[in-house]
Amino acid sequence: MKYTRPRGTHDITPLEIARWQRVEHTFQRAFERYGYRGIRTPIFESTDLFVRAVGAQSDIVTKEMYTFTDRGGRSLTLRPENTASVIRAYLENGMHRWGGIQRLCYEGPMFRYDRPQAGRYRQFHQVGAEAIGSASPALDVEIIQLVVEALRELGFTSVDVRVNSVGTEASRVRYRQVLLDAIESRRADLTEDALARYRHNPLRIFDAKEYSAAFKEQLPRISDYLVDDDRVHFDGVQNMLASVAVPFTHDVQLVRGLDYYTRTVFEVYGGERSAQSALCGGGRYDTLVAECGGPDTPAIGMSAGLERIVEALPATSRTPEEVGPHYYVVCAGADAEARALQAARILREFGSVELDVSGRSVKTQLEAAGKKKARVAVVVDAAGPEVAYHDLAARTDAKVGFAALREFALQSKK
Repeated sequence: MKYTRPRGTHDITPLEIARWQRVEHTFQRAFERYGYRGIRTPIFESTDLFVRAVGAQSDIVTKEMYTFTDRGGRSLTLRPENTASVIRAYLENGMHRWGGIQRLCYEGPMFRYDRPQAGRYRQFHQVGAEAIGSASPALDVEIIQLVVEALRELGFTSVDVRVNSVGTEASRVRYRQVLLDAIESRRADLTEDALARYRHNPLRIFDAKEYSAAFKEQLPRISDYLVDDDRVHFDGVQNMLASVAVPFTHDVQLVRGLDYYTRTVFEVYGGERSAQSALCGGGRYDTLVAECGGPDTPAIGMSAGLERIVEALPATSRTPEEVGPHYYVVCAGADAEARALQAARILREFGSVELDVSGRSVKTQLEAAGKKKARVAVVVDAAGPEVAYHDLAARTDAKVGFAALREFALQSKK
């Protein structure tokens, strides 16, 4: 091997792609049912967009971004997440003047320089959705409902929804000093670097993997410090989740890892909870549009990690690793290639066709048709009025006049 893929990336081969497409198509159908329309943003953006949106002191900005300077001296960053890009596009393209709620969805690669491990790569893929233009808790419930519906369609029967409220600034200003005092009282358990981060944003300690749940349980809870408006909003979310029969748990330690979140945050697990089992997550970000230069506009979003979902798919719902062609056209020699192309063109009206012009023997090509799980093998030679039509699924053989191939294929499909 002269070259290998960069560490933290992976190739999605034809043996895996059917599972990926199943997950992507399932979420796409859910987005369509809920009225979300697609948006595609650049794979890189101005570095300042992510610094401002995600948080200058966040781990993503300080440790994980792929940042470079282009030939014009501009600092650009491969997108580590897509919400900031969508909001930039929402404003730049005047969608904030369209009126009503803008429901947008996307799919694509993201980039974070992180320690590679199961389900976590430096180039990873997400599907996501953003609903921009309403502060109603019903919108929070709708987007959680969408996620649960898609995961259940994929075969996850024990979907575990965790929700919390991180409040607005009015709540956090009451809570921040109380939490920081509790953290300072345990400073013997923290490094100086960690203390510096938490002095800037003490809520981040709940998202830190290096501290145990028992340690975090000793800290004060933000739910005890919510102002009335934030408490009413979160009560509305919980009541409406119950009204649409979405089981959930109020997880008082859930904060998510991005600074732009306000009020509702959520994560969705597909089974036993562990460091790697969160399949989807999201939350409300009611101040991000204004921070990016737009009008005050509430919004909520979600994203789902495709790698994690593909790896966690229940065995009962897995797509066969290789989906074979319906027809496999066997070319009996170079002189038969033109007639084989004609046969393949006819058969593509009725299903997928793989044309074999490898120059191998007819026997070897027929063996390849079986290995690729083709339903039908059609042998075409250079001359003669007929082709050999082998129905590999029904285990029947027929001689079919070349001129009658279309009609025979049509009758066979009925």
